[in-house]
Amino acid sequence: MRLNSSVATMAEPSVSCTTFNILAPIYKRLDQQNQSIRESDFRPRWFTRNQMILDWLLHDQSSVICLQEFWVGNEELVQMYKERLGNAGYTTFQLARTNGRGDGLLTAIHKDYFEVVNYGELLFNDFGDRVAQLLHVQSVIPVMLNGNEKVQQEILIVNTHLLFPHDSSLSIVRLHQVYKILEYLETYQKENKLNNMPIILCGDWNGSKRGHVYKFLRSQGFVSSYDIAHQYTDSDADSHRWVSHRNHRGDICGVDFIWLRNPSKPRKPLKTSWAEAVFGIIKIFCFYGWLQYQLQKASITEDNAFASLRGSNSDPVTYPDFCEVLQKVNITGLPYGLSFEDTKELWLGADLDGNGLLDCEELKRIWDMTLAVDQTEFCQESLEEESTESVEAIGFEVKKAVLFPLEAERGMWPENYTLSDHARLTVEFSPCRSSLSS
Repeated sequence: MRLNSSVATMAEPSVSCTTFNILAPIYKRLDQQNQSIRESDFRPRWFTRNQMILDWLLHDQSSVICLQEFWVGNEELVQMYKERLGNAGYTTFQLARTNGRGDGLLTAIHKDYFEVVNYGELLFNDFGDRVAQLLHVQSVIPVMLNGNEKVQQEILIVNTHLLFPHDSSLSIVRLHQVYKILEYLETYQKENKLNNMPIILCGDWNGSKRGHVYKFLRSQGFVSSYDIAHQYTDSDADSHRWVSHRNHRGDICGVDFIWLRNPSKPRKPLKTSWAEAVFGIIKIFCFYGWLQYQLQKASITEDNAFASLRGSNSDPVTYPDFCEVLQKVNITGLPYGLSFEDTKELWLGADLDGNGLLDCEELKRIWDMTLAVDQTEFCQESLEEESTESVEAIGFEVKKAVLFPLEAERGMWPENYTLSDHARLTVEFSPCRSSLSS
C-alpha cells in the first residue's frame, strides 16, 4: 500500500510541551577541584534552584511537562513539585531509576488540556538503570473530524533519559533503549487498535543529530520538532546550529529533543530499521577499529570486509562466525550487550534464504545497509488493513519551538546560566487533519 497524505491545519486551541533535564542535586558539582562536593549537601542551594525551576515552568504553563534527573530520593523536593504543580492544575507521575540511583523522571499533564487514559512504565534494567514513562492521553476540548464530527484527540507521550555515551561501545545500549520504547508503543497501539494517533517522544537523548539514535528515530518517521520549527535539515551544516547541554566534560551539544510522528507518516517496519541500525554500528566498529588494520594487511575492500573477520574471504559465514563478529565489536559478550534472542533475530533477518549461512550477496547487503530517512517509498506498517477509502486522522503541526536560555539557539552556552546544565525546550503544536489513503 502506498500512502498519500494531505495535512490541513485546524482552527483548534494549540497545546504545548516542555522537556527539561533539571540536573539532580546529587549530580550537580559545586567544586571542580573536589568533585565529591555536591549541591545535595546544601539544602538552601538546591531548594532555591528548584523553586526557580518551578517558577519558570509555572510561568510557561505548558500542557505537558517532562522532566529528567528529578531527585526522587528527596521527599521534600518531591513534595515541593507535587504541591506546586498540583495547585497549578497538573496531574503528576514520577518514576525512579532502578537500583536506587536516586533520580528519575517526572511527567506533568495539565488537566485543562488532557486527561490521562493510561499510564505505563518501562524499566530497561540495563547497564545504566534507565527508565521511560509512557502516557496515553486525550484532549479535553474536542476537535473536528470529517468536517462535522467532534472527537477527543488521542496522543501517546513518552518521557525518557537515555544512557550517557561514556564510550562508543555503549552505542548499542542506547539504541536498544529506543528500540524497546518503540516496540512497547507499537504493541500498545496494536493491542488497543490505536493506529491513527500522533506520538510525542520527550527527553534527554544524550546524543546529537549525527548519532545512531537520531538516525534510527528518523528512519521510523519521527521529526525533531525544534528543527521543523526552524527549518533545519539533517545535514552536517545544520547539525550544530543549536545546543541544549553543557556536559561534565565541558562540551556543548544538542541532546534534548521533542520528537513528533504524525499518523500519516510512512515508515519502515521497526525490526528492519533496528537491524540496519545495529549493522551500521558493526560496520563503523569493524572498519574504523580492528578491521582497519586487517584491511590494510590483506589489501581487501569494504565489500568483503565483514567476511574477513572470520579469517576467510571466500567461505560463507556461519552463525558461530556471526556471533564471534558481534562479540569482537562489543555488541554481545558484555553485561550490556545484546541478548541471545536479539542476536538470533538479527541473524534470521540477515540470512535471507534461510540456509543457515551468509553468502557473499547477503554479506554485501549487510555492509551496504544504511538508515534511510526519506520514507516516501515505505509503507506504514501500523496500517494493517488496506482500504480504498480515505481515512482521516488528527495529528499535529509544529507552530513554534524555543530553547531557554536563548543563547542555546545560536549554538552558545552562557556562563551566567545556573538553572541547570541543560536548556529548557518548549514546543507549541496545533492540531491538524491528516488524510490517509491507499
